[in-house]
Amino acid sequence: MKYQLTKHEIEIENAAEKYVEFNDQEKNELDDIINSANLKKAITLRINENDLERIKFEAEKEGIPYQTFITSILHKYITKQLVDEKLFLKFKELFIQ
Repeated sequence: MKYQLTKHEIEIENAAEKYVEFNDQEKNELDDIINSANLKKAITLRINENDLERIKFEAEKEGIPYQTFITSILHKYITKQLVDEKLFLKFKELFIQ
């Protein structure tokens, strides 16, 4: 089976000759922007011991370190990607048959 390009991929292909390569200074500036966006800050956090044990258990099930698991949960929460399962199920029960 032949691969079909998406509309977005076709637009990229059609505009490819319009793109120019970055010079070294522009590459460095872009690298600086990307690196500053990915900076991580170490914090101290007090958490209930039972909660921490549960977090470690859930992280182990996911196959990731618990600190990464906590970071992921926080990121999903602040970007509105974390879904309340009980609320979702209630919504589904009420509106989806």
